[in-house]
Amino acid sequence: MNRVHIKTYGCQMNERDSEAVAAILRARGYRIVGREEECDILLLNTCSVRDAAEQKAIGKAGSVQKRQRKNPDFVLGILGCMAQNRGAALLDQLPDVDLIVGTQKFHQVPDYLDNLRAARDAGVPLGQTIVDIAEEAGSQNTIRDHELADRQVNAFVSIQQGCNMDCSFCIVPKTRGDERSRPMAEIVAECRALAARGVKEVTLLGQIVTSYGRRDYAHAGGVTPFVQLLEQVHAIEGLERIRFTSPHPRGFKDDLVEAYGRLPKLCGYVHLPMQSGSNRILRAMNRPYTRERYREIVDALRAVRADMYFSTDVIVGFPGETDEDFAQTLELFAACNYDMAYVFKYSIRTGTPAATMEGQVPEETKEARNQALLEVLRRNSERRNATLVGTVEEVLVEGPDQSGRRFTGRTRGNRVCVFEAEARLIGSLVPLAITRASVSTLYGELVLAGVGSEGNLSVSAQS
Repeated sequence: MNRVHIKTYGCQMNERDSEAVAAILRARGYRIVGREEECDILLLNTCSVRDAAEQKAIGKAGSVQKRQRKNPDFVLGILGCMAQNRGAALLDQLPDVDLIVGTQKFHQVPDYLDNLRAARDAGVPLGQTIVDIAEEAGSQNTIRDHELADRQVNAFVSIQQGCNMDCSFCIVPKTRGDERSRPMAEIVAECRALAARGVKEVTLLGQIVTSYGRRDYAHAGGVTPFVQLLEQVHAIEGLERIRFTSPHPRGFKDDLVEAYGRLPKLCGYVHLPMQSGSNRILRAMNRPYTRERYREIVDALRAVRADMYFSTDVIVGFPGETDEDFAQTLELFAACNYDMAYVFKYSIRTGTPAATMEGQVPEETKEARNQALLEVLRRNSERRNATLVGTVEEVLVEGPDQSGRRFTGRTRGNRVCVFEAEARLIGSLVPLAITRASVSTLYGELVLAGVGSEGNLSVSAQS
């Protein structure tokens, strides 16, 4: 009874948390299996950003309980944001769940599973579900272990947990707690160790990543702690690329904008959540910027790097959003020319200020506005990708694609590429001549003048 499968819902933070749980479980002697059918222990790492995400996880847990009734030794655990949000109340719907662990107690999962196994091995009924959603000082420092696949070339690094922004629509401050940053030296050491294991690209993660260290470190010569961290990670030998998510527009001061011009490892790709293009709605959302300031940030970043790629988050149908408010969002969305976007229909989250606001928007209106933005995005992405046909892009080779017949990688602008290559090139930065493009994927051919024993490449003059 030691085979564990972890199913993850939601964001990259959740993916990183699941990976850290897997690593500490493996160190404790558990086997991590890739197929749910093979496991004795199923852990669902859940999301609470939207009600639909919670309902999906609840539905999955409900179906798994049938397996529990057939096999009393089977263990079902619910981790993460939904566990933190609902706690023991989950047992009203899911009475057979064995373990409910919140976002600050991931590192306790091995101990709790050991207790469950010991009780069942001794034939002693546990009597009640283990529920732990308490806050824990220093819990942000426990997400540091990595479960790397063979020849994995990119990795997530958690640098900060929690959020103090109090956006009126968001449940994250409740599920993730107050803003807490990890020590800079520990983050840099983690990135250095990843580079030593062959990782070429790191993505720094936080709820509001640009707020990193603002209470723990002083500004140095006008440079914020987050940019100081970028500088130190940039200096690590062996790392080739740096990304980060998720930032807040408020964090894009001059020092961060300028960093894109002086730190070549910092990829020219920015995820910049807009949420709305209406100043009235932004105020209702408690978002401390205007549409004018948002556009200034986009223009400043493109002035530093003309080929900057952008993605964003937008909520349509926020309470009180009128046709005119949405028209302003649509106009700003089109003007920013995003390459990718996460467009969400507003979802009531009980316990947030927006949940009780007047002017809830009908579902059919939300859907129409959602589709309008997605159509603009489709055209933007298609147009941007078409301009890349005939160019040569630097691509980090990540591994085989889903078919197993070709290879895949990403450009510095975070565009997925598919191409023919050899396994020895995994982890190499290669020049790729783009031959065709779809809305979401680039296809190309390697342009190699020579490949050394370590996969070091030079670009042919002929492309």
